[in-house]
Amino acid sequence: MTTFATVLADRLRNEPGRPLVTFYDDATGERVELSVTTYANWVAKASSLLVDELGLERGDTLLVDLPPHWLTPIFLGAAWSAGLVVTDDEDASAVVCGPDRVDRWAGEAAARVVLACSLRPLGVRFPEPVPPGVHDVGVEIWSQPDAFIPWDPPSDGDDAVDLAGQRRTQQELWETATAGTLVPDGGRLLVAADPASPPVLAAYTEPLVKGGSLVLVTRADQQRLEAIHLAEHTTARFPA
Repeated sequence: MTTFATVLADRLRNEPGRPLVTFYDDATGERVELSVTTYANWVAKASSLLVDELGLERGDTLLVDLPPHWLTPIFLGAAWSAGLVVTDDEDASAVVCGPDRVDRWAGEAAARVVLACSLRPLGVRFPEPVPPGVHDVGVEIWSQPDAFIPWDPPSDGDDAVDLAGQRRTQQELWETATAGTLVPDGGRLLVAADPASPPVLAAYTEPLVKGGSLVLVTRADQQRLEAIHLAEHTTARFPA
């Protein structure tokens, strides 16, 4: 399995109803759980939005400028489905940001695709209109189809990430994840960090390729993390 598409297709064949991403925001009380099938549907919608709606092409770059959130794995998967390169370069072809970063990126909307996520429950739209040129994900993603077939699909030799000066192809990304030691096969990984940041990316890719799942927690103290660990039956943690 050397591309995101093959990894996800394998999960869909074998355990479509199993939880894949569980998200807690302890400041708001929000809990979201995505099964493999639901995750795949969201990825397809996000991929279609990026490619079919907004015109991004294989080899273009995507900066995921989101806080820890369940939409982060969605846009990582969408990028790799479409053959985009996840980057930390602020000159990326496209940027997806949260509400706290809209003002930062609104002025760039003429130079690159700018998508904004309200981060409100269920991924709904912003309560007020976003600045001109900025795309409200909560408005535009819902009309996209639940399946995505790229007309120019990425290969295992296409770049998948370019983060902190290090580039990895799709094949290298998934081979590294398969050989990783963060979570055992079928394990459930508790993560209290941002899965789009360079050192934490494996906390998302390893559970996906190893038949496991991710429990992503933000804004929780140590006592609350312990309670979530017990409630969700997680088998490993990052950071340990």
